[in-house]
Amino acid sequence: MSQPATFLTTVVPEEAEGELAEAYAACGQKPGASANIIVSQSLHPAAMTAHYQLYRTLMFGRSPLSRSERELVAVVVSAANDCFY
Repeated sequence: MSQPATFLTTVVPEEAEGELAEAYAACGQKPGASANIIVSQSLHPAAMTAHYQLYRTLMFGRSPLSRSERELVAVVVSAANDCFY
């Protein structure tokens, strides 16, 4: 079993079944190569897929910002929040 991503109870893709396994697949997560931010939402598959779609839209959807500018915003916000992501 992999190391937990949070202090919350989580279910890693290797142990997921049913709706959660489908949510992991929809989010492109594979056993042994899952983003901790996705795993942290494993107790609510609908929230997981909604968050992933929001991320995809913000980072890859139409925007006046380039991909590099979007990444820069994400880094600055993470730094301001003392977040290592």
